Amino acid sequence: MSQPARNTTEEAPSASEIVAELVARGRAAMEAYENHDQGRVDEAVTALAWSIYKPDHARMLAELAVADTGLGNVPSKIIKNQRKTFGTLRDLLRAKTVGVISEEPEKGLVKYGKPVGVVGAVCPSTNPAATPVNKAMMALKGGNAVIIAPSPAGATTTGKTVDLMRAELAKAGHPEDLVQLLPPPISKEMTQELMNQVDLVVVTGSQNNVKRAMQSGTVAIGVGAGNVPVIIDTTADFDDAAEKICASKIFDNSTSCSSENAVIILDGVYEEAMAALERAGGWRCSASEKESVQNNLWINGKLNRHIIAKDADITAEAMGLPEAAKSKKFFMVEEASIGGKHSFADEKLSLVLTVYRAKDFADAKRIAKDILEVTGKGHSVGIHTRDLDHAREIAADTDVVRVLVNQAHTFGNGGGFNNSLPFTLSMGGGTWAGNTISENLNYRHFINITHLVTTIPEDKPSEEDLFGPYWEKYGA
Repeated sequence: MSQPARNTTEEAPSASEIVAELVARGRAAMEAYENHDQGRVDEAVTALAWSIYKPDHARMLAELAVADTGLGNVPSKIIKNQRKTFGTLRDLLRAKTVGVISEEPEKGLVKYGKPVGVVGAVCPSTNPAATPVNKAMMALKGGNAVIIAPSPAGATTTGKTVDLMRAELAKAGHPEDLVQLLPPPISKEMTQELMNQVDLVVVTGSQNNVKRAMQSGTVAIGVGAGNVPVIIDTTADFDDAAEKICASKIFDNSTSCSSENAVIILDGVYEEAMAALERAGGWRCSASEKESVQNNLWINGKLNRHIIAKDADITAEAMGLPEAAKSKKFFMVEEASIGGKHSFADEKLSLVLTVYRAKDFADAKRIAKDILEVTGKGHSVGIHTRDLDHAREIAADTDVVRVLVNQAHTFGNGGGFNNSLPFTLSMGGGTWAGNTISENLNYRHFINITHLVTTIPEDKPSEEDLFGPYWEKYGA
């Protein structure tokens, strides 16, 4: 619908006014949304999923994302657009979110799911199509409307993605304004206004955006940076571990926050595991090649944009590696100590994999913890082992939300068909990462719950029941 021409003497609307109009339209859409009806809500969620899962849409958006951002590769983004969406839809269609969502008569409780309101979804350049759809599906599952703030680098892709979502909503008879886009040009001021005015803001990507969301005064969910270290234990199946590490590391050229950034190999099996990684497609850098990688990976304290998320041959060329390295899949640099920011211990967002040699399992745990102190605390750790006691030890002793055992991190950390983590593109790291959630972002974060409470038979133990053991041990 065309808009009336603006008088040229009028001032352009402010960021505050633009966002206020979007929020008002979102609230109006929620009024028209049949969000009291779980069936209709699920149809809306399915419409959003189909808008990106549809094969020609998945490819088109993948191609546009690579052209738009220069990050990742088309085949991986097609998989991401479809796999993440399919898994998220599976999870959402199995959940009740509106009306009565739970009845527990033995506790005298009935729970009702209700919307949180208009959601602001700040999305990253690494996933300019998949993340907006993922968040929109969760938001609409809770009966809400969503306004998406794209990364400036991925704005064209995100804009097209929103157009497809709105068209599919209209086809299914739902208000298009349930999904809106922050208009260009994207700016910090406009994104901040969105954070300030919505009912809930959910941020993935820039840690600066996460901090600003937390300081906005709006209820906020942010997720932390990744920098995943993975241990190869003495009992690991080395070829299986290497194949999974390779598949995960090279997926979308390491754009994922769940991509392995470091591998820690126990001393007794170091060369055996390194040989397996080389068989899987890794290039083992010499000392001089390592220096060249170091000098080219960071330029003036920032990751080199000519290396970030680029194909292996382009990465090898940019790092000054020999011709033979260009046919490999990823590049291993062996490191003896944990540096700080802009060292090989930091997140690299590239096909560079740091390898550490641990004296024993205790040393491997120490190295993993030290890496996470540089970047990624709270996020994730992996281990390849046949000894589940070692996996349990890592889980008990390491300040992370997720510990993946014998899995390709990129394909398991954000939910998998062979694990029970919810499918998502946004992974909380708990207070260790400065986040309000210590789990994968999921539909539960997009609903309020009303508790209907009725009486039950009295459940009041005696003083002896509660204090008796204490009195016996320490006296009354």
